[in-house]
Amino acid sequence: MCGIVGCVTDSSVNQLMFDALTVLQHRGQDAAGMATADSGHFNLQKGNGLVRDVIRTRHMHYLKGRIGIGHVRYPTAGTPSEDEAQPFYVNSPYGIALAHNGNLTNAPALKDRLFKEDLRHINTQSDSEIILNIFAHELQKSATMQATPSLFFNALTQMASHIRGAYAFVALIANVGLLAMRDPFGIRPLIYGRRKNATGFDYMIASESVALTSQGFEIVRDLQPGEALLISEQGQVSSQVCCEKTRLSPCLFEFVYFARPDSIIDGISVYKVRKNIGTRLADKIIRDWPSHDIDVVIPVPETSRSSAASLASRLNVKCREGLVKNRYIGRTFIMPGQKARQRSVRQKLNAIDLEFKDKNVLLVDDSIVRGTTSKEIIQLAREAGAKKVYFASASPPIRYPNIYGIDMPCMEELVAHNRSLKDIETFIGADKLIYADLEDLVQVAKEGNAQIEQFESSIFDGVYATGEEREYLAQVALTRQDSALSARYEQSGAP
Repeated sequence: MCGIVGCVTDSSVNQLMFDALTVLQHRGQDAAGMATADSGHFNLQKGNGLVRDVIRTRHMHYLKGRIGIGHVRYPTAGTPSEDEAQPFYVNSPYGIALAHNGNLTNAPALKDRLFKEDLRHINTQSDSEIILNIFAHELQKSATMQATPSLFFNALTQMASHIRGAYAFVALIANVGLLAMRDPFGIRPLIYGRRKNATGFDYMIASESVALTSQGFEIVRDLQPGEALLISEQGQVSSQVCCEKTRLSPCLFEFVYFARPDSIIDGISVYKVRKNIGTRLADKIIRDWPSHDIDVVIPVPETSRSSAASLASRLNVKCREGLVKNRYIGRTFIMPGQKARQRSVRQKLNAIDLEFKDKNVLLVDDSIVRGTTSKEIIQLAREAGAKKVYFASASPPIRYPNIYGIDMPCMEELVAHNRSLKDIETFIGADKLIYADLEDLVQVAKEGNAQIEQFESSIFDGVYATGEEREYLAQVALTRQDSALSARYEQSGAP
């Protein structure tokens, strides 16, 4: 999962881009980058690290221009290498820089096709570079000095007919403007807004609405599945659906974990989903465990706070902040490599003994993926003096690999795959384990947008929006074993 942003303004765009990327930092902490265009000249700064570490004051001096794109990277395909940092750039046709969120499931075949048909060399393991080159390849076929919106939309239509998977991207085209597109299922989020300026409007396109609203932009709307949007340097907006078959199936895990609670995705409040699933969890406890002896509910910071508060309220039990988070440690789930994740748990969280000692505690987390983090947190609670430690997950069991940009590709890594509830309970060391039901999660999400017929929920039910992609799953099982990724991460010198 990554965060992307694109802006067209009537003044220098660099500070606006920096601030928007910082707001999206939760979506990726591995690398960051920004590209701006100034009179047809591209300025680019990218590298490994957080936004504030990669883009410094000295870089802002040459990141000139009124139009730009930015990216924060969370590594899925590829390695934690500086070469994988985005945006990527090609000089023909026109000059294009691109930043992408998602994952292509037919990337190897596309890479081979690019070389055979156009002798285009892909220099990284990133599927984002493949998207950029396929678009450039299709655009080259009909490129003229008259760069009309239809020229770009036709190229995107051809591109979309070849690529499979999930994608949302923003692209900077020299002397033309800002181009964006969302995949035909709308799996990855993309939204745009505008802000009044002296001569018209500034425009921003981003992964989450909070990037817009935090900078004073009003939301116009989410991009529709398969829709492309072109904003010229002069602020003219054109759009077209560039996919033959479309269906809105946004990723359900965005609402569980990735998105900020103050974001709105496809008309659905992330905060409201998390709050309401907490209530549904409480109802499940009342129904299935009416004689519970829970003394206190404690959220695992940060994402589960909304769920824990509403759960405690419905159970009429105290909700307390018993775990203190070190805010200078990254999000554990998106750290590549099991060793890195395990090592970071104790660095990231510390228990307040007063809230645990001699109490039956219900810990609430947003999800359980590999189970090792949950195991460490439960052990923390016991060391702090808890009598019993119960554990609740605000999402259903994660039983299947994700192929759309979330780093959980191998079934063997998932604690819930082929394990019973009792087995998982034993593995993480909980006295009792409660999962949210998938039906409840879908229902509370649909309350925000009843037009959504089906969410992308493959990690819970094994039903993939674009097809099961058996060949892709077999490939990643061989090439992306967690131990190998962990070794590469250690070699990169990351903390």
